[in-house]
Amino acid sequence: MRRANVYMQGVFAGILTEEAQDAYVFAYAPDYNGPPISLTMPVRSDPYGFDTFPAFFDGLLPEGVLLEGLLRQRKIDRHDYFSQLVSVGGDLVGAVTVEEAT
Repeated sequence: MRRANVYMQGVFAGILTEEAQDAYVFAYAPDYNGPPISLTMPVRSDPYGFDTFPAFFDGLLPEGVLLEGLLRQRKIDRHDYFSQLVSVGGDLVGAVTVEEAT
């Protein structure tokens, strides 16, 4: 199981967990009271479950030559979206950042 901390405008918003291959959960932190990380995932106490890599996070991943460079440089499997996300998570477009939880 892998986990990543998700921040909204530098404030800890919640945790993205890869529970198994093709099973993901995003849960907002209990004390988070900022804006949602995505309009498709409003702030709530119940976690969001996904059968595939969540579309919001998938939309933050690089594409084209940037993706190819990331895969070669970091030796990441093309289908390992979680590793791709934490690799580029500090430099995403928009207000959300992601870092691997320790």
